[in-house]
Amino acid sequence: METEIRLPPPLDVAASLEMFRRAGDDGMDRWDGTTAVRTVQLDGRVAAYTLTTSGSLSGPRVVVATDHVGDLEAVTQLALRTFVADEEALARLRAIDPVVAALDERYPGVRPVRQLDLLGALVRSISAQQVNLEFATVTRRRLAEAFGRRYAVDGFQARRLDAAVLAGLRVADLRALQFSNRKAEYIIGAAQAIAAGAISLPVLEGLPDDEVISRLTALRGLGLWTAEWLLARTLGRPRVVAGDLGVRKAIGLLYRDGALPSEADVRAATAHWGNAAGIAQALALHALAAAGTRRAASSKVRPRSQ
Repeated sequence: METEIRLPPPLDVAASLEMFRRAGDDGMDRWDGTTAVRTVQLDGRVAAYTLTTSGSLSGPRVVVATDHVGDLEAVTQLALRTFVADEEALARLRAIDPVVAALDERYPGVRPVRQLDLLGALVRSISAQQVNLEFATVTRRRLAEAFGRRYAVDGFQARRLDAAVLAGLRVADLRALQFSNRKAEYIIGAAQAIAAGAISLPVLEGLPDDEVISRLTALRGLGLWTAEWLLARTLGRPRVVAGDLGVRKAIGLLYRDGALPSEADVRAATAHWGNAAGIAQALALHALAAAGTRRAASSKVRPRSQ
């Protein structure tokens, strides 16, 4: 069962979803350049669905598909919430910030993508603590393959982690997948909190930013960095994750002539972003990734010295 839906323009669906394969495929949020495969909790059970690109920048559309006709309306509503956009706020920011205006001209329609699985979002952040993103992806994929459940739709597959399953694991189970002792403890602790109802997405969605941060950082191993990523990518709030190394590099590239700014400097440099902060951050990270791709391509064609 499938339906095609229109999304608010301008939106580059493919470029926005590219974040899910820059560091590899973790088996959970999957994107092959044309189709995204995701899962969602619906009324006590999990449904898999796909989003396939259609349309154009000025007329963006996606084809939403699921195996159960009864799920189509729910996943369609989810698809409408997937991309974060506030074009009025962006227009105001463009008028006062030529850097953001130039980014939006160069990468039109790149918008933040929400990650609406609370456990998956927390595992994503924990796995990326103090390691490169490629290795974080590898460990998440191992976790998904070892303990996640596989779901299929329209010939595509994705895995989803279950809080009750992870809550019952031992640290040694995750150590076998090359998670550190601390990350194993943090992942199990986060799963236990979700399984016990101590934190949930519906509750967090109804709280102000400061209270969300307070609830999350009360859990062992979840600091401000993780809480801010959840605000930005799961709740879709206009939050700059100023302590993130990638964000710091991007702000340094754009505003500091390549110098790596401190977390405080990032907050100062982006304080004027306002309600367009999420979009501006997505554009900045997209530009950083593009710069890295260009450097990699240049190094491959550079002739060796004689």
